[in-house]
Amino acid sequence: MRQLCLRPAFSHISLTAHNLDLLSEFYQNALGYRVKRAKRYVGGSAVSQGNGLPDVGFHSVWLGFNESQDVSLEILQFDRSKRTEAPRVNQTGLGHVAFSVEDLDQTLTAILAAGGSKQGEPVNLGSEKSPCLCVYMRDPEGNLIELEQT
Repeated sequence: MRQLCLRPAFSHISLTAHNLDLLSEFYQNALGYRVKRAKRYVGGSAVSQGNGLPDVGFHSVWLGFNESQDVSLEILQFDRSKRTEAPRVNQTGLGHVAFSVEDLDQTLTAILAAGGSKQGEPVNLGSEKSPCLCVYMRDPEGNLIELEQT
């Protein structure tokens, strides 16, 4: 059995957007993210070689709650993108981005006010003594978001 030389660490979550500015603004307004790395363009042969798409660059912005936060949210908008329908909850592959929140109702309201939508209704997946309130939402481009309040 081959041993890994490095111990992997979770770095970031990436969303590919149809409209980077709209999605970036949504996550800032709905969930309180701040820009960690301003919008910039990345292109050229190294990008094409790395992502396997010939002659395609992208704009990107990195969001986080503070500069030292380990896990960031990267939003990309490619020069040429393929628009697809919103993912189904039970679709295979990457499913959703989950956030632990202090107040589920307040966050749900903020998401709706910022242009998101409800996928389901809040439920308690814990117990009466130890509640875990959860709900699935969607951002303005249809990406799934799970909110959890414990």
